[in-house]
Order: sequence, then C-alpha cells, then structure tokens
Amino acid sequence: MSTETDIITWLSTQREPMIQALREMVDTDGGSYDKEGVDRVGAQVARFMAAQGIPVETLPQQKHGDCIRAVLDDDSSVSGGNARQNILLMGHRDTVFPKGEPTRRPFTIEGDRAFGPGVADMKAGLVMNMFVLAAFKKFGGAPGPLVALFTGDEEIGSPEGRPVIEAEAKAARVVFNSEPGRPNGGIVTGRKGGVFSVFDIEGKAAHSGGNFEAGISAIGELAAKITAIHALTDLKRGITLNVGLVTGGQSVNTVAPHAQGQIDLRYVEPADREEVMAKIQAIIDTSHVPGTRAKLTIKGEFLPLTQSPEAAKLFATYRAAATESGFDPSGEFSGGCADSGFTAAMGAPTLCAVGPVGGKAHTPEEYLELSSLVPRAQAVARAILRLGPA
Repeated sequence: MSTETDIITWLSTQREPMIQALREMVDTDGGSYDKEGVDRVGAQVARFMAAQGIPVETLPQQKHGDCIRAVLDDDSSVSGGNARQNILLMGHRDTVFPKGEPTRRPFTIEGDRAFGPGVADMKAGLVMNMFVLAAFKKFGGAPGPLVALFTGDEEIGSPEGRPVIEAEAKAARVVFNSEPGRPNGGIVTGRKGGVFSVFDIEGKAAHSGGNFEAGISAIGELAAKITAIHALTDLKRGITLNVGLVTGGQSVNTVAPHAQGQIDLRYVEPADREEVMAKIQAIIDTSHVPGTRAKLTIKGEFLPLTQSPEAAKLFATYRAAATESGFDPSGEFSGGCADSGFTAAMGAPTLCAVGPVGGKAHTPEEYLELSSLVPRAQAVARAILRLGPA
C-alpha cells in the first residue's frame, strides 16, 4: 500500500481512541485564566506524544497555559531567517468557561453529537492534530518538518501566546489552524481583526441629595462616551463597536466617582484599525461632563485573517483533499477572531477552522459532530501529503 493509503486507513480506525482522548480533555478544567487546568490539558497532549515517540518542547508562560510544541522532524526548529519549511498545525487549549464547568457539565454523547465545555472550540481540533501527527509518525510521508503548536490563551487574545505563534509563523510554509469546522462543513478563509480595550473614567464623589452640585459624574461621562463609540459602527465596511461590559459608581445616593467600560472593536481591512482606534482615543480624550478624566488601555488584540494568493492555492489543495475524504467544504468569512490572523500577518499561507465540525461555541449547548472526527483528520493528512517538497 502507499503511504497515503496507510495513513488514511489507520485514521479510519481511530474514531474511538479519538473520542476517549476528547472525553479526558473536555472533562479537564481549562478556562483561560486557569493556568493549572490548561497545563493539565497540555500534560495530556505531552503524554500522548511521548507514547507515539514524538518529541515535545514546553515553552513556559508566566500567567497563562504553557505552549506545547510537538515536532515530528528532529531538525525542525524555529528559524529566524527566511527559510519556510515547517508544516504547522495549530490550536489552543483554553476555553471561555469558569472553573468547575466540566464537573457541572461533563462530556456526554447523544446520538452522533458530543457535548461539554470546549468540545468543539477547540478540544476536538487538538485531538485531531494529535492523531494526524501520530499517523505521520507511524507511516512517514510528510513533505517537510511537521510541527504542532498547542497554546493556552487564545480566548483572551493570546497575550502571552502571540509571540510564540509569530515566531513559529516565520518558519511556517503553511498553517492549518484547527478551530471548529463550520456547522455546514465549511472552513474559514477570512476573519475580522479585533481590538479589546478598557476605558476608565474618574469623576468626583458627592452626596446626590445634599451636595449634588459638588459632584462630577463618571457614569454620566460613561454614557456619553458609549453613545459616541457605538456611533463609529459602519456595517457596510464590516466595522462594529460594542461596549459589552460596564461598571461604576459607589452607591445610589452618591454622584459616581468612577466608571469603566470595555470595548470590542471588529474590523475587516487592516487600515481600518488605526482609523477607528484614533477616533476612539479622541472620544476618550474629550470630556462631555466637565471635570472628568479618562484613560484607554488595550487589553488584547487579534489581527485579521486575509486570503493571499498562496492561501487561496492552499485552500484549493485542501478542498481537493477534503472531497476525497467525503465532504466538499466552502471557504467562508467569519466575524470572529482567531490566532490564524497572526500567522497570516507573518506571511504564512493559513487556513482556519479545519477542525472537526461543531457549533454553538461558548454556550452550554456547544456540540461536536462525532462523525466528522475521522474525515476532517483525513482531509488535513491528505492536504499535507499533496503539498509536495518545499
């Protein structure tokens, strides 16, 4: 048999081991701020790789989950030069859910669907990447060094993981990011960029009945700024702004001495980022309630995923491989953000959402289509085999 036949045949036998690995992973706590839990998921990945004889490097992170880097080729390393040899499989281990969620809502199967925190976004994609590497370890055939990167803080903008991802992207010939496949089976070829920021407002406290005129309302200023920020939304250009969290005040009978708003900005074109951020800064710097002061702080950021000509060729290769694996994926644009934007911005042809199919991410109803586990793994494996020599 050919190497491709060996790999595809072996993957076709791995549905149950994949489900077992996924069950363990989903039933392990792993919120973005739970470093211990995210690292336990990383330990599961490392144990699997060790059992397959695949070298693993742990890149320690101070606040969030460590980055796990599995390498199939002994000579593969992050390159600071112009060489792009590595075939990169990528995914994040953290979820959006609070500590204890797996205990409250453990991994379950109903028919062909699996449920549980992070089952689709994106623990199934991690399991898929693990088994794809195992297949190439068993049978060979990869047309270049094969690297899998498992990061730990994507759901909060990869504040620590981003430098690791960008360094890896410099050496990447292509990138497959295993976010969940779309509910219709499609993958993502374009994404919006996003900036997540916080603005803090200082006012002056005063008794709202006996000394009202001495107060300076930070909440009054917050309301004016929210209205101005939301007015920057331009749906035709794909620009949206949402102040999704607000806090402030001291008591109902006190003029508010402080307030805070958190902003979600999404955009399509890279140039739009600077334009809109400048407008937001101007709003923050302008006092609608005299005497207030405000400060803007960027807390996290994603870059847009744009489809280069090389990425379009990679999609064509993947689509042909997927068709042979039993499905015909469309290439879709998503308003959501992901680490794939970082690799694309570094010049690495990137496909996103090549992981198993799921839906309703970030909710208690999140699900995974179990029947997609093997075909999606086979599609990635076939696409890798079809890349040819670097």
